[in-house]
Order: sequence, then C-alpha cells, then structure tokens
Amino acid sequence: MNKRVLFITSSADHHGESSLPTGVSFSELVEAYEVFINAGYQVDVVSTQGGKLPLAYINTSNEKHKKFVYNQDFMYLLANTLAPEQVDASQYLAVHYVGGGNAMYQVAENKALQAIAMAVYEQNNGIVSSVCHGTAGIVNLKLSNGEYLITGRKVSGYPTAFEKTDAAYYQQFPFDIENTIKQRGGKFSYRERNQSYIQIDGRIITGTNYQSSKAVALAMVETMNDM
Repeated sequence: MNKRVLFITSSADHHGESSLPTGVSFSELVEAYEVFINAGYQVDVVSTQGGKLPLAYINTSNEKHKKFVYNQDFMYLLANTLAPEQVDASQYLAVHYVGGGNAMYQVAENKALQAIAMAVYEQNNGIVSSVCHGTAGIVNLKLSNGEYLITGRKVSGYPTAFEKTDAAYYQQFPFDIENTIKQRGGKFSYRERNQSYIQIDGRIITGTNYQSSKAVALAMVETMNDM
C-alpha cells in the first residue's frame, strides 16, 4: 500500500440553508498537510462534490498561511479535489476529516464517504482521524457488525461549550457534535479553549480544535510508520 492519506472535506460554502458563508479551515489543512508531506506521505483531498474547496480563516499575515497560499501544488490540490466516486479506498493508510464550519454539512450523511472511511479502517487496518468540527464527519460511521465506530471509544472534537449556541450559524447545525457522540456511546473529552488536545484510541485519532491539527497529524504519522 502506498504512503497516502486522504483528507475528507465538505463542499458546503454556506451554513445550512442560510446566506452565512462558511468553508474549510485553512489552518487545519496546512498544519496537517505540512506534517504528512515532511514525513514522506502523499496527501489527496476528497470533497462531497469534488472540485474547488471553499476556504475559511485564511490569514496571509501568518507566515505559514502565506507560504501555502503561494504554494502552487498545494492550492492546485484544493482547487481540484476528488469526488467520492473517484476515490480508491484501497490506496490509503488513513482518512483525515478536516474541520471548519462547513464540516457540519454534507459529510456525515454521505454514504460514499462513509464507505471509504470504513474500508480504510476495516479492510486496510488504517486510521480514522478528525479535528475540530471535522469530528462531525465520523458520528455516523458504522463497523461491519452494525455498531457505531465511536461507541465505547475516546473521542474529541469541537465541544458544545465552545459554540455560540445563540448565534445564527449554530441554529443551522443539523446536530451537535458532543451530544451526538455521547448519545452513540462515545467518551467525549476536551480541555481548555485555544489549547491543543487530542485523543488516541487505537486507530481513532481526534483533536479538539484547529490548534490540535499538528498534534493529530504527528500522532497519525507515528502510528502509520509502525504499520
């Protein structure tokens, strides 16, 4: 099997049915991508609809953001994402669900993406990982025995306490990440706001927020190197 990681992202550019814009967190993309590339892994990106990704939270005063905004190979990858039907799951050691507000839409319910993730996990003995709102993408994943992947497992993601629950964007969310994980038997945890925090439970590796992206990727590399 090739040393390849698949980023799973959403093509949604607005919150639900509203006019509120949203996108994939640029920080979460670049922090994980840099770790994987430096460790000798290839990164592919799939989105719910394929093609150009909507991007959020780009800050060109940030040196790392500036570096990747002007990295033609990286930006080509984000402008030409794979559609789910173009993905050969047998080629990947890991799937990585990237956050940003748009990760709440189109991903969790996408049957093709579910099949890809579970093929990587069960058939390839690979990793399922997520960061921040990207954890929304794993709540519906089921093992071949019909049980939810997260049942009885330690999981992190963006907690309810960090959300602005009275804000317009939150009213568009189809579900709450923390509550859904708990309802499905997952052991949800997080730490201080704006601090990196990850959970490693076997081949399930998850992080609380965008600050956790690098740590999640490093933990994934360590696990993949041992495969």
